[in-house]
Amino acid sequence: MTGFGRGSAATNAWQATIEISSVNRKQAEVVVQAPRELSELDARIRKSVLGVVSRGRIQVAINLDRLDSSAAVIRVDTALAQAFADAFVGLGKTIGHDLIPTAADYLRQPGIISLGSNEIDAEIAWAAIEPALTDALTQLAAMRETEGAHLKADFLTRLDTLITFARKIAMEAPGRPIRQRELLTKRLRDADLDLDLADERLAKELALFADRCDVSEELTRLDSHFAKFSEYLDAPEPPGRALDFLCQELFREFNTIGSKANDASIAQTIVEAKTELEKIREQVQNVE
Repeated sequence: MTGFGRGSAATNAWQATIEISSVNRKQAEVVVQAPRELSELDARIRKSVLGVVSRGRIQVAINLDRLDSSAAVIRVDTALAQAFADAFVGLGKTIGHDLIPTAADYLRQPGIISLGSNEIDAEIAWAAIEPALTDALTQLAAMRETEGAHLKADFLTRLDTLITFARKIAMEAPGRPIRQRELLTKRLRDADLDLDLADERLAKELALFADRCDVSEELTRLDSHFAKFSEYLDAPEPPGRALDFLCQELFREFNTIGSKANDASIAQTIVEAKTELEKIREQVQNVE
């Protein structure tokens, strides 16, 4: 499910701004974008996110601004600066004339001069990050909940459509042996085979056919799956994986009915039902 949340909080030392976005994905994946010094907080951040979100690709962007300006210092790596100067001297000897680095050369070289503000104490920063993360997750969850409500309404509408298809099949299925008997007797007449309709062989053939095309068990299981689907939609815990499983079972039952019924009208209903079910399955993949 998709969503976005933004939170901010501040302490005497740091101002933390956190943006969290999520996109659809079957499994949970948390991507944290934060300063390198906060790497030790990665496990805490992931735990907090996964406590709210169990499916989707969640991207967490953390921005920190120092508020305590008195703590800002400039650090100079003299050893690196000397090595940089020696490299210029060596290069000058190689090409045959002196090379003297300028101040701009030293400034462009990473690591020689750095700002102390880049030094972050993760534990001190966490005091600002934690409440900002909580606010962002709250907004994210609210947005996903709104989307979930719309999905639930869509699922219920499509579920009613599937129930209608199942009832239509239940009405047509009992007449299938009768239609088979009419078809069989017509074929016998067309073949000029005079067979008594009370003939035991004909009755046995029709009985075997009626047993093979009986879909009452499948229809009963469909009713059970429909009820369970509605129950999961109202459950307090995330229903995504359970609904995904039920979609597979519903598809299996409709497929079995289509194979057993061996009837053009029922087959058409099965095609329509599977098309509707596929739409549900696509959305269920993204449900929490």
